[in-house]
Amino acid sequence: MDIFRGAERLMRMDDAAWRRHANPWSVWTRFACLPLLVLAIWSRVWIGAWALIPVALALLWIWVNPRAFPPPVRYDNWASKGVFGERIFLEHRAEIPRHHRQVAMVLGFLSLPGVVIMIWGLYALWWEGVVFGMILGVLPKVWFVDRMVWIYDDWVRAGRSVPGLEVRHV
Repeated sequence: MDIFRGAERLMRMDDAAWRRHANPWSVWTRFACLPLLVLAIWSRVWIGAWALIPVALALLWIWVNPRAFPPPVRYDNWASKGVFGERIFLEHRAEIPRHHRQVAMVLGFLSLPGVVIMIWGLYALWWEGVVFGMILGVLPKVWFVDRMVWIYDDWVRAGRSVPGLEVRHV
């Protein structure tokens, strides 16, 4: 199973959504999605079953976020390159150098221990574990986005067109 492709299908990303997600506001607010979801789940302590409402709203925001902002005027910033690097990674993985593919997979797996700790913390109401787990889970994701920037830059330097963009952007 390809977890990267599965996530893309779940999010139903088309060309327009990818371009809108390349807006730095989309990328930076995306990093707030996990704390928002965690807070919504934790709210069961305060509001009981009503916590399903903030959980549903947080999940809705996770889906809406890539579509919530207009496409950026320019695509030459870290966030936009990271988004389109991920698109290149998803659509042309076999053409990407092996070292990039391996690092992307390792970074994906490095998030797992943090996610497990975070989930346990949510279950056990251990806030220190939740915070520590979120940090352990998000840091590899930031590094993953940075690797996607590298993939984007290599791709464009090689003169390849970027999926979803009508012209080449440096």
